[in-house]
Amino acid sequence: MAYETIKVERSGDVMKLTLNRPERLNACPPQMADEIFAAVRDRGDVRAILVTGEGRAFCSGADLAANAQSSITGGDRAYSSLQGHYNPMIALLASVPVPVVSAVNGPAAGVGCSIALAADFVIAGKSGYFLQAFVNIGLVPDGGSSWMLPRLVGSAQATRMMMLGEKIGGEEAERIGLIYKCVEDDALAGEATALAERLASGPTVALGLMKRTMRAGLSADFTTTLQTEAETQRQAGGTADAAEGAMAFLQKRKAAFKGA
Repeated sequence: MAYETIKVERSGDVMKLTLNRPERLNACPPQMADEIFAAVRDRGDVRAILVTGEGRAFCSGADLAANAQSSITGGDRAYSSLQGHYNPMIALLASVPVPVVSAVNGPAAGVGCSIALAADFVIAGKSGYFLQAFVNIGLVPDGGSSWMLPRLVGSAQATRMMMLGEKIGGEEAERIGLIYKCVEDDALAGEATALAERLASGPTVALGLMKRTMRAGLSADFTTTLQTEAETQRQAGGTADAAEGAMAFLQKRKAAFKGA
């Protein structure tokens, strides 16, 4: 598939997905959401995904000016855009059964914040920041932010972000538990790539099952989670990687996982 708003590159077992509208600070029109969805859906046998932005931004939010007919503004149009474009993309990023790393360079605002936080690991440069900008234009958070933020940072900080529309810089984002790590700007690309490569070399079937179990557990009771763990452990235990891991342990060597 030819993409117009993103770049998709593969290096080894890692797919790098770059939001590629730098002249608009990578603002995300419905077309970009659809292209992200298609790239993740059609990822092939990659074992990790790295998401970042071209230029000086990660993503400045939905592109309000891209197309008046499909804009996120306007009640009915907003509903249609979210249900038809943005929500499927965010849901797939959050649930795809391989690890996802986002590297946040510059602003991650509005739905851009949701795209970043849908990853399993979020690394930000010191100049990166996270912004729930909706209150500033009389809208409510979307892209799953109302679900993700209270679970990541608690209701007090989530309320601050959503109702006050304050920027959360990379260092503060790490401090309050919003993201995994904040690094120097010039180290961001290398750190994010190294993490994605490390994850891609791991037992990726098990990593995908961990991801599924953790997300399910956020809205399940303890007994249900115990049952889910037993079921996913049965699946993981039947993989070639589990057999390799056991053999490597007995032989006191590093396991060579194949993602199967």
